[in-house]
Amino acid sequence: MKRYIPNALTLLNLFCGCIAVIFAVNDNFVSAAFFVFLGVFFDFFDGFAARKLNVQSELGVQLDSLADMVTSGLVPGIIMYKLLEIVQSDWVEVDLSSDFGIPLVPLLGLFITLASAFRLAKFNIDTEQQSFFKGLPTPANALMILSLPLILEFQNNDIINAIILNKWFLIVVTIISCWILNSNIKLFALKFKNWNFKPNATRYIFIMLCAVLLIVLQFAAIPVIILLYIIMSVLDNITSK
Repeated sequence: MKRYIPNALTLLNLFCGCIAVIFAVNDNFVSAAFFVFLGVFFDFFDGFAARKLNVQSELGVQLDSLADMVTSGLVPGIIMYKLLEIVQSDWVEVDLSSDFGIPLVPLLGLFITLASAFRLAKFNIDTEQQSFFKGLPTPANALMILSLPLILEFQNNDIINAIILNKWFLIVVTIISCWILNSNIKLFALKFKNWNFKPNATRYIFIMLCAVLLIVLQFAAIPVIILLYIIMSVLDNITSK
């Protein structure tokens, strides 16, 4: 029976992702973000459960990527599409709609979904990524993208809102997202083989800094945390050499 527990958690991740897609398509970004956060929670604990119960399987690996493709790949692509759609009227003065009535410029947001699919496929065939990641994991990227509408909704800062709703900012974020997902930068994984501080110093410091940033900056802390994650990983790579 225990071998089914990790896969059940993975399917809960996928279920949350499907619900998030429905909310995102209907412009309910807050609810979509909630279910993505819940899906990421299940995504973290399915691997944790598989390791603790010693029931890792190839089926679980493939199922995990399929679930991530929806929760952490499709949903952020839709969210970016919707954000670009909001600023579409400020993009150019000519009609860029296709013959099917779909605005073309916002479709750039779906490149995040394509980059996520490519990243997950590479991960599945890469035997090196056991204790670290190459490129930003799709759940972390999804949280970064989902933080944008949450900041707009809850931070209530005119300067930040103006930045996020700037067409060039959204395009740059999309490009950076696609690149960082598939970059060769080695990023540490939050996997603890033991609870000793010395071998896990980077992880403990990162978690403590995340807690402080979330308290101080709230949702605006998420992009900062992603940047901090990348910087600390690069520094960790340098010091380890």
